[in-house]
Amino acid sequence: MLTPTTAQALREAGLPAAAVERIVREALTEDLGPELRDVTSLATIPEAQTDTADVVARADGVVAGLAVLAAVFELVGAVGAGGRTVEVVLRAGDGAVVARGDVLATVTGPTRLLLTAERTALNLLSRMSGVATHTRAWADALAGTKAMVLDTRKTTPGLRLLEKYAVRAGGGTNKRMGLYDVAMIKDNHKLAAGGIAAAYRRVRTAFPEVPVQVEVTTVAEAVEAVEAGADFLLCDNMSPETLREVVEVVGDRAELEATGGLTLEVAARYAATGVDYLSVGALTHSSPILDIALDLRPTGAGGAVPDPLPRG
Repeated sequence: MLTPTTAQALREAGLPAAAVERIVREALTEDLGPELRDVTSLATIPEAQTDTADVVARADGVVAGLAVLAAVFELVGAVGAGGRTVEVVLRAGDGAVVARGDVLATVTGPTRLLLTAERTALNLLSRMSGVATHTRAWADALAGTKAMVLDTRKTTPGLRLLEKYAVRAGGGTNKRMGLYDVAMIKDNHKLAAGGIAAAYRRVRTAFPEVPVQVEVTTVAEAVEAVEAGADFLLCDNMSPETLREVVEVVGDRAELEATGGLTLEVAARYAATGVDYLSVGALTHSSPILDIALDLRPTGAGGAVPDPLPRG
């Protein structure tokens, strides 16, 4: 079971504790196999041995997912090690800029559990922190403009909840969570329905309470979409010059999102057009991990938390 502290931290982050627990249990089971065992730790470490380990940044970046890391260590005993527990002390906060050598968390408990949980905990924390670090680079590139960076549905299957949280921790904004909460009329929908206006009417009739977004590729399509009633347009693969024209024509009748092949090198140019959002699938499909490690303290180290790596 999760401790009340970790469950509360997840809720405050907008992460349903039950959903995170399910993700963590599945990840641990994947690593422990059908017999729920870590054969190396079982063979080499006495059952009664306890130790303390530090979770340490191996690179500069933005951290995200510390409560998820705590959940892994808290649940590992329940999943595969006889109900024994690990104490977790977090030493940073999600969204914080961290440097190489910073201690992000300290875990104390049965050594077998610490090493059994290690890879699952680091996989999730490193992945989420990598997404947050990449997102922060985009947020910084858009600073001083009204444009915000948006994520997409191009997420790792099974990890969308965590990756979209990491985007928020890095200073980005979430778009729709899935196909159920926002209607997005794209080119294939327009073709199948017989045009933008027809597709928009059908969505509005079937799901009057659901927000509707329309993908457009030309100025003429943008005009058609807003005249049909759309108040959010995805401007797909437009040049900055075309986007400026769309902004002028649409005015305040709809929010505008630039999407399609955007990079950090051109972010400022697109933001300067006056669009409200830049949509970047790479936040979740191409972010490298942030290198983070678990360092077991030497027996009897105790005392103050060491600085395992020199900075710089």
